[in-house]
Amino acid sequence: MSKIVNETQQQIRQAILDAMGKAVSEGKLPAEPVCDFKIEVPNDTANGDFSSNVAMMSTKTFRMNPRKIGETILEYINLEGTYLARCEIAGPGFLNFYLSPSYYSAILKDVRECGKDYGRSDYGKGKKVNVEFVSANPTGPMHMGNARGGALGDCLAAIMDYAGYDVSREFYINDAGNQIEKFGLSLDIRYQQLFKGEDAVELPEDSYHGEDIKERAKEFADIHGDSYLEKSEDERRKALIDYALPKNIDNMKTTLSKYRIEYDKWFNESIVHNDGELKDTIELLKANGLTYEKDGALWYKNIEVQTKMLLSQGKTQDAIDKLELKDDVLIRANGNPTYFAADIAYHRNKLEVRKFDIAIDIWGADHHGHVARMKSALDAIGVDSTRLDVILMQLVRLTRNGEAVRMSKRTGKAITLVDLLEEIPVDASRFLFNMREAGSQMDFDLDLAVEQSSKNPVYYCQYAHARICSIIKKLNTDGIELRDCTDEELQLLTDETERDIIRHLASLTEEIVDAVKKYDPAKITRYTIELATLFHKFYNACRVVCEDEALMQARAYLCICVRDTIKNILNLLKIEAPESM
Repeated sequence: MSKIVNETQQQIRQAILDAMGKAVSEGKLPAEPVCDFKIEVPNDTANGDFSSNVAMMSTKTFRMNPRKIGETILEYINLEGTYLARCEIAGPGFLNFYLSPSYYSAILKDVRECGKDYGRSDYGKGKKVNVEFVSANPTGPMHMGNARGGALGDCLAAIMDYAGYDVSREFYINDAGNQIEKFGLSLDIRYQQLFKGEDAVELPEDSYHGEDIKERAKEFADIHGDSYLEKSEDERRKALIDYALPKNIDNMKTTLSKYRIEYDKWFNESIVHNDGELKDTIELLKANGLTYEKDGALWYKNIEVQTKMLLSQGKTQDAIDKLELKDDVLIRANGNPTYFAADIAYHRNKLEVRKFDIAIDIWGADHHGHVARMKSALDAIGVDSTRLDVILMQLVRLTRNGEAVRMSKRTGKAITLVDLLEEIPVDASRFLFNMREAGSQMDFDLDLAVEQSSKNPVYYCQYAHARICSIIKKLNTDGIELRDCTDEELQLLTDETERDIIRHLASLTEEIVDAVKKYDPAKITRYTIELATLFHKFYNACRVVCEDEALMQARAYLCICVRDTIKNILNLLKIEAPESM
């Protein structure tokens, strides 16, 4: 929480403890240990700005009615020298505290003094966090799930950095294994069809049938002609993969860069295949008795491991049987490792080799069943699975005029991330994809995303910023020199719309920490919308330019605090904060 909010809560706690101490010394309360109690912000400010349940929590210890305990504390409480104006008792014994004007001025001063760092905290204590997101298969174009996952992952990483974590953004490139073999086969067939005809060489049903495969095969043919028809199948497919895969990966990097996503690490799956980490991981599983051979393949005892884990969590055998667990192949009969085997090695690399304290993966909701088996596999090789957190993200439905949209107007094919970014501003895409928590399905309104009105949430927030810039510019044009304000001048901000803004500004640090705890950056977009709403209410209720020069300066000071906070958050989300619209 912000420095001032934290200090205020400490003042409340100390005032309560001092009052209880005095009451004990005068025999009004029994000499018993003080129990733990909470200090919270009520949902309704009519019930105070802060509230404590100390009286209810002390009932059992003191063997007294909570209302009586509250009245006794209230009798001895002293708020002199604090940010608090008064304390009242309500209901069964809640102690409700009301802020003094000095609190509001102190919050505004803190916003200005912290500048770009307002809202930052050391909550994360510098823990190393790896946030892996998008990680789209490089064998084809990126889709809407990648658009949502990209915005979610990048903004989650940003707020975690703000909350004091040492964050690394990572893209996992699936450049090895079965999907790459399928990629090579698909390219090979399309290459041969260019010279022999589509009927001469049939593309298997389970291959990649996208137009992008045809395009890559043709590009290769334009360079090499039909010379690779005479090569061996292995040599031809290797050459096609070596040509096409880097191009696809470069396209991904370019597209994601346009989406304002820059990764700290592009990690190749082939690394764990080639440097022995996959082999070491398999050997660990073997050594722990968690594998067996069947039909020429090596299997992982997933049923045994997960059953043991679920029983330890209190699940019944009947409940476990309903899950219909299955064992998993680690090494296929042809000697190739499965994606699951490589994935275990990859997560071991993140947590044990590269020593990240926490690994966060963002997966599609269809990977739900993979979470438990991945965590249990990590535990099975001695890696603490609580250090892996998986965010499951629901699908996106694109709409236009209230109807579902599946095809691009430009290409007539399924809409890709590239298509989206050509039609929708990046600001709108990043903001709107972070409007809902990951676990909820969302409709993305293509019409709303380009609408320049208050109905568009990102436009609404940007307009609040631009409006404040216009106010400040007008003051300067009129020859009004803005200056720093004294605490007394800032305490002139007594209108409820002004107080509401300041209370909201005060909550930013805690909102960011709460968003991090819940892995929900949508809380910050909603925070920004609320801040813009509060500003517009203030603007309609209070004139910045007024006859009282001190009040005018204080209101301008408040405006600047709102402007800078909106800009900081939009910059955090990699969204522009225009000065005019």
